Amino acid sequence: MKQAINIRLEKEMVKALDEYAKEKELEKTQTSLVEKAIERYFDRLDEMVADKRIDNLKSGKTAVVPLEEVFKKVGIDV
Repeated sequence: MKQAINIRLEKEMVKALDEYAKEKELEKTQTSLVEKAIERYFDRLDEMVADKRIDNLKSGKTAVVPLEEVFKKVGIDV
């Protein structure tokens, strides 16, 4: 189910959004264009988080805990 939100955008961005939404070849609404842009940005954010986690592992800021140790700590017998 979709939920409405209110956002503020620069006038130039709203103008560009309007122009793209009016393109007959795209057959997209403003909402669908914004949703797709946000989805793509979230994908990029996921990549950035993963890269940061890898960097932390490589630098030793984050330790790897063996799965067996996690199971033992929470009382799961494997």
